[in-house]
Formats: sequence, structure tokens, C-alpha cells
Amino acid sequence: MWKVEEKMLSLRNEAQAANLSRFFKTGKGEYGEGDNFLGIKVPQTRQVVKESWNDCSLEELEHLVMCEWHEIRLCGLLILVEKFKNVKEEERARYIKFYLGHTEYINNWDLVDLSCYELLGRWLMDKDRALLYDLAVNGKTLWEKRIAMVTCMQFVRHGDYDDCLEIANILTDDKRDLIQKAIGWLLREVGKRDMNLLRKFIEEHYDKMGRTALRYAIEKMDETERKRWLNYR
Repeated sequence: MWKVEEKMLSLRNEAQAANLSRFFKTGKGEYGEGDNFLGIKVPQTRQVVKESWNDCSLEELEHLVMCEWHEIRLCGLLILVEKFKNVKEEERARYIKFYLGHTEYINNWDLVDLSCYELLGRWLMDKDRALLYDLAVNGKTLWEKRIAMVTCMQFVRHGDYDDCLEIANILTDDKRDLIQKAIGWLLREVGKRDMNLLRKFIEEHYDKMGRTALRYAIEKMDETERKRWLNYR
């Protein structure tokens, strides 16, 4: 057994696992159907990452990311993030290739949200971003499309909004709840920095926007404006 896996298994908590299974919707027909939880909280996982990332080989990392246990997959992804952050630019490409080659195992919203903008977002800051548009349009799963949207958080934090708005527009017709929430979340982040730009986007795309995306997007507006948008015709 790999060392990181052994550390994670030692932290198993059955009672907490049951709670997490419900929280991450693992029932039949739900978005996390069939996923398995050990009951490990994220701070505990991050501590394992802190202790282990430097000594974790790519072979071990692949084992972790492909593991049946949700928290071990998360641990592997967070180790990948740390490795990416701590190597020279010319070495980062192999970690991005690894990430994109294992998206089928990045199969819940926390796995996406805690990895994609720290990896793909950082990588693409000064590069062509066509791969995000490919994921948004041609992504085979809900999770690949969410990766396309949430990766834009890195750009937004640096005052670069164009790709976020374009990908939000591409995904607006996807009415799945976790896509709509991602759209709304990222638009809200744009609005925190440029509220007029958010207003312009909503004005132009209101007819296509799902109610969930709209509600998330306007959360930081004052109550009067929120009500106006929710009743806008």
C-alpha cells in the first residue's frame, strides 16, 4: 500500500462518512451516485498533503487520483497542485497533461473547485485558452464543463474577465444545477470587481440565464436591485 493512502485510511471516520455521502449526493440518480467516502475532513486531508507532497511520485499520484475513495482522490489532486506550484515553468506541462488525462476521476464539485483554477488557471494565465472552450463545448461530463467555468476564477482574480464571460455565455443553456451554480458564482466574482460589467452581461443574456445562475450572480447587489433583476422582463 502507498504511504499516502495508508495515512488517509488511518483517518477513516464512519459516522462522518455517512454525512459526507449524503452531502455529496451519492444516492441513485444523484450527481455523486456510487462515490465512496472515508469521512475525512478537508483540513485533515490538507495536513496529509503538507506532509507528503514532496515525496509523492507520479506513479503514486496516479494511484491516488484513481482511487475509489473520494477523499484520497482529493488528496491526490491537492498534492498535484502543490507539485505544480513548486516546480519551474518548463516542468509544469507534465502536471497539466496528467490533470487533463484524469478528468474522469475528478467527478464531484469539490474535486473540481479545489484543483482546476490552481492548476489550469495558473497555467493558462499567459497562454492560449482554447482548451477551456473545448471543455465547455465538447466536455463529455458535467465535471469537465464545470472545470471550464471554475478555472476562470484565476483570471478573474487578476482582473481578466473576457474568458469568464464568454464561457458563462456558452454554458448558459446547460440547466444542470451544478453548472448554473458555477456560472452564477463566477459572474458574482466578476461583479465584486466590476458591477457594471456584470449588469451588462445579465442585461444581454437574461433571457437565457437560469434562475439559479441569476440568483448566485446578483447576491452582492442591494436588495432593491436584486428584486428588480428577479422580476425583470
